[in-house]
Amino acid sequence: MQKATIQLETLSCPSCLQKIENAVKGINGVNQDSLKVMFNASKVKVDFDSEAVAINDIEKAIEDLGYPVVKSKVKSA
Repeated sequence: MQKATIQLETLSCPSCLQKIENAVKGINGVNQDSLKVMFNASKVKVDFDSEAVAINDIEKAIEDLGYPVVKSKVKSA
């Protein structure tokens, strides 16, 4: 299991948070219980199984919604 912190550009509305949450939760290999989208910090924290999904796939799901990813940090859980 890997832990990711994904920094996004500033989120402008609380409904953005829900859209991102739903998109990331739908990805196979993501630990849904670990998912936290922080509106004020414009960050996503999530644990994921690196054998089932890559950080790039998680970033792409967020960017496909129109929320640019600034950077990501991944470390072993």
